[in-house]
Amino acid sequence: MRLKLGIWLVFVLTVGLLAGGSPAAIKADEGMFPLSELGRLNLQAKGLQLRPEEVFNPQGIALVNGICKVNGCTGSFVSPKGLIVTNHHCAFDAIQKASTTERDLLEKGFLAREWTEEIPAPGYTMRITESYEDVSAAVLAVVTPEMSFTDRTKAIERRRKELEQAAEKTNPGLRAEVAEMFTGKTYILFLYTFLRDIRLVFAPPAAIGVFGGENDNWEWPRHTGDFAFMRAYTAPDGSSAAYSPDNVPYEPKRFVQVAPQGASEEDFVFILGYPGRTARHRTASFLRFEQQVRLPAIVDLYAWQIAEMNAAGAEDRSVAIKHAARTRSLANVEKRSRGQIQGLNRTTITADRAAVERELQAYIAADSGRKSRYGTTLAEIDAVYADMTAAAQFEINFRELKSACRALALGSTVYEAAVERAKPDLEREAPYMDRNWEQTRQQLLLDVKDWHPPTDERMLAGMLERLASISAAKEVPGLQALLSSPDLEAAARSLITATQCGQPEFIESGLKMGAAELAQLPDPLMKLAIELYPKYVQLRDLDKEREGRLARAYGDLIDIKREFQAASFVPDANATLRLTYGFVRGYSPVDAIYKKPFTTLKGLVEKTTGEEPYITPAEVLSAWRTGEFGNFVAPKLGQVPVALLYSTDTTGGNSGSPVLNARGQLIGVNFDRTFEATINDFAWNADYSRSIGVDIRYVLWITGVVYGGDNLLAEMGVAGTK
Repeated sequence: MRLKLGIWLVFVLTVGLLAGGSPAAIKADEGMFPLSELGRLNLQAKGLQLRPEEVFNPQGIALVNGICKVNGCTGSFVSPKGLIVTNHHCAFDAIQKASTTERDLLEKGFLAREWTEEIPAPGYTMRITESYEDVSAAVLAVVTPEMSFTDRTKAIERRRKELEQAAEKTNPGLRAEVAEMFTGKTYILFLYTFLRDIRLVFAPPAAIGVFGGENDNWEWPRHTGDFAFMRAYTAPDGSSAAYSPDNVPYEPKRFVQVAPQGASEEDFVFILGYPGRTARHRTASFLRFEQQVRLPAIVDLYAWQIAEMNAAGAEDRSVAIKHAARTRSLANVEKRSRGQIQGLNRTTITADRAAVERELQAYIAADSGRKSRYGTTLAEIDAVYADMTAAAQFEINFRELKSACRALALGSTVYEAAVERAKPDLEREAPYMDRNWEQTRQQLLLDVKDWHPPTDERMLAGMLERLASISAAKEVPGLQALLSSPDLEAAARSLITATQCGQPEFIESGLKMGAAELAQLPDPLMKLAIELYPKYVQLRDLDKEREGRLARAYGDLIDIKREFQAASFVPDANATLRLTYGFVRGYSPVDAIYKKPFTTLKGLVEKTTGEEPYITPAEVLSAWRTGEFGNFVAPKLGQVPVALLYSTDTTGGNSGSPVLNARGQLIGVNFDRTFEATINDFAWNADYSRSIGVDIRYVLWITGVVYGGDNLLAEMGVAGTK
């Protein structure tokens, strides 16, 4: 069954309904909810002033038609001409790619006053959910009892590809994706409008968009103007098309109305977006693996890489620009990982989950039928994470070798493309299939432009130094001789100096070569990539074997948990469209401290030191001193609000999501969580799980009053900047 603009109808959370009371007495519920369940949530009793069908309507147009996915983030259309508001950090890569030392858009910002001035954002795409179909039976029909776990994973992968290809053939112009909802259990085929011409419209200087830098990242109070405007374009006939000067602005079926009055404390709010990944149905053994193994390794590896790139760009702005997007991405994950470690250490999430699992195991053991069917389920899951823990030191560092050294990553991808593209389309890894190939190729050509050989030398040398202390690494063909070198820095320098893998011309020509032809090139780094390739394939297959083991076991676990708890569950976030709701509300992170839910322009000026990361542009300070606030002062605060705090349930992928008031109007742009809420991925808590957004009044003030983007305010239907 397919429903227009529908979302899955299976495995939903049954929520207790509150009949009344003031909003302050009501807590938000944990959950990134399927939109098809809005009627059952009874959100009107909690403050929503829209009927469910005004938010989501399978038979017509509703608010969700104004929500889009922008690469790995969310955005919302705020005009009938395809204007999108999202986060500055979501547009960061486009800003960085368009920046040079002569035209530094990161430092100075950018405003297009006419459509013709808007800058193409290569590598960006946009999706709007159009329909769904439950294809669980079709996917799982390919699984047979005698299959190995690796073959099980590969069979499911192939079936998902077949269904996606068939759907795109039946629905020309749309993009199909089969998403796994419950691990190993349910699969939904989504169809999306898929746009490929996205352009940068307005980005404030990074001093606004990244104010506070990594010091303030994942923290509250926050004074960061993390927003930007982009626009989607189509061919003149309305079809999806790559960039062309002849393209025209996309006309969405619905756009989100901006609410320049903003919100007040305890207002009901909700978010529509594409949250990335959560792990709330994973076991205690998974949490222990994260807490003790993977997250500490990520913190260590990323902190080192960030320091190397910062040092490389400290005295050369052109190098800093090359590294900007990559550094910011790594820094975001590094600090989030530190927050998750802290959260897991300070809370009883792991112990609580282990206790529930002991009760579940006792329930299973109490019945012979259950024991026969589910007796070893938890043990099977635990065994996978035990295997991963034992192999982690080698596997994490060996995988990071290819990520940290950009030239090695580029050369490896070029070689893998040659191997995969020689296979029949359905047998290829997804990035190399015909339907994905142009995006993969374009991303390579974008990445190579940021190559900086001296940094790559340090990255390669540093990873070799780490691997040299791991015995398993010394057994890998290609690494054996390299790791025995008495001077790993010299060995790394020799490889980087002699390679062409970081040159755009090589990427262009290399992507036209076959694997045998690439193997004949006199390039030492390409030779290393080719020697390492079989080990990476072996690890990829090992991942699939583990995935197969976990898929079967987690599928069984969901079944028996549902029976044991007599309840249904919300599937973990997986980058498909969800709704979460809450209230504009502060919180108390520790005893005797309460953090209010708004920050203001006054606080931003007080925080400004004139030194990184607390530099405020002169234009902002000038407007502050002269009292040019337009109509964007919050009466209760007596100030222009900068950021706001609210009790919704969000995770990565919700970046750029619209924060909507009870009438479905835009009052903020979501961009972060508090440090205490970094563990939202594992568990949510009404007391301390808080999300952070840019207040719409600050967005409008910066755009219209400070930088003169009256054209954009007029397009959004906002007047009165003076």
